[in-house]
Amino acid sequence: MWGWLAFGSSLVTLALIYSLLAMGLDVQYGLAGLLDFGLVAFFAVGAFTSAIVTLPPLGSSGYEGNYTIGFGLPFPVGVVAAGVMGGLLALLVGATAVRLRGDYLAIATFALATIVQITLSNETWLTRGQFGISVIPQPLRTLVPSSNGYLHAYLVMTAVITGAGWAVARRLAKSPFGRALRAVREDEIATRSLGKQTSALKLKAFVIGGIYAGVAGSLWVHSIGGVHVNQFVAIITFQVWLAVLLGGAGNATGVVLGSFVLVALREGTRFLDLVPGASNLGRVNPTFLPSLRFVVIGMLLVVVVRVAPDGILPERRGRRADAGAGSRESVAAATEAPS
Repeated sequence: MWGWLAFGSSLVTLALIYSLLAMGLDVQYGLAGLLDFGLVAFFAVGAFTSAIVTLPPLGSSGYEGNYTIGFGLPFPVGVVAAGVMGGLLALLVGATAVRLRGDYLAIATFALATIVQITLSNETWLTRGQFGISVIPQPLRTLVPSSNGYLHAYLVMTAVITGAGWAVARRLAKSPFGRALRAVREDEIATRSLGKQTSALKLKAFVIGGIYAGVAGSLWVHSIGGVHVNQFVAIITFQVWLAVLLGGAGNATGVVLGSFVLVALREGTRFLDLVPGASNLGRVNPTFLPSLRFVVIGMLLVVVVRVAPDGILPERRGRRADAGAGSRESVAAATEAPS
């Protein structure tokens, strides 16, 4: 019983962390229409930043391991630092990348993720490269020493932070800034003709997405107590994209729901051996169930997309947009938004 509760807490925590990643991508793509295929880079930078900030410094009483840099600061400082570094990386990259359009932006951000992974692998003095860091402090451990109790406490803390991120994302989407981002997404030329600095708007959206990913990286690395370069692979970015599209791009609540659906489908298929007859086939061919798992995940995702092509909770559009208004009319709301 306790084992299942611990497993459930771990899954919900993972889904909440994916929700933060999805909300960040939703600001970039769902609101501003930016194709970011390098989200995992901001996730990785946030994870390593939070780890380094909170690790006990070299020579201190709490030091253990082979790492060389640690500042021994509290966990909240690590979370803030992770968000700042994720935003700074997004600012550096977005200063030039957001001027690209469509496929070119996607290629540039995908290349960014590869560059960041290679850099983190080679800078062993900072990240220990392929060896990783396995002694990262876990907040609340001193207050809740038992393993099961700690998992539940960390889940509550993650839910509070994710809930705050959701509230900010909702507020952002309803603000004049959010309406301006939608105008850029619908018709950038028409938005520019209204006097809006579309490049600045897109850069702000890109940075906000980087901040969300950085905070998610911090929560993730402290939940498992270790970090390794090879954990940050491209498939994470595509899974977050899938969560956004499943839930409904442009809707913060939808992408959170999409993250939970994705994690449920992905992790629920681990129990295919409980299906009558499947365990026998698994004993005959050990690779059968792992292969069948991906088939089942794909089929379930196809069913979800078929039933809800715009997402489970699609973005609500105004009557004017639904009626097929012209480009200038569809961006008229942006005239009251700041540039």
